[in-house]
Amino acid sequence: MNSMDNLEGGRSDRRLSSPAAQRNRRPILEVLQSVLPQTGRVLEIASGSGEHAVYFARHLAPLCWQPTDPSERALASIDAWRDTEMLENLAAPVRLDVTGQWPSLPDLAAIVCINLLHISPWGASEALLAEAGRQLPAGGLLIVYGPFRRHGEHTAPSNEAFDADLRSRDARWGIRDLEAVLALANDNGFACEAIHELPANNLCVVWRR
Repeated sequence: MNSMDNLEGGRSDRRLSSPAAQRNRRPILEVLQSVLPQTGRVLEIASGSGEHAVYFARHLAPLCWQPTDPSERALASIDAWRDTEMLENLAAPVRLDVTGQWPSLPDLAAIVCINLLHISPWGASEALLAEAGRQLPAGGLLIVYGPFRRHGEHTAPSNEAFDADLRSRDARWGIRDLEAVLALANDNGFACEAIHELPANNLCVVWRR
């Protein structure tokens, strides 16, 4: 819903750049490589600039990577990165608001959502878990990356300051309690398989339906 947050321009074409994507892509990739199957389709929610999509598609072939975003600017950037990289396993981006109508995709093996839950209302988390539960087959994976509170506490002073900044910008935003998200996932048919602690006080949570 707010995947365009913290994106930078500066190119003569439509490609956008996210400093966060450049920093976190390798640690996230290592998690993906350890859990994703060899074939099938991965649906990325809120792909933003598209940098994650091209990076993951390049390293995870022959898996098909399906980027999505609700923003015209993001979709144009994803298309531009796709045109530059020319990866056969990177699908054309699809317009998708997580709280709206989702497309029906064949061979769906996993859903990946990076840095969305804290820059969207709680309703976006509810929609993500509910629709993932409907879309994924038995054994399908849901992988979510971002900052979380644990047991009601921030994991670092930097996360606490970030949370305050988010809430000052939109009272509906904020770093989510991991336990609340785990309970929501359980209600929608997911079992938590792993919680990976990644750099910069972020977590990568892996669920299986």
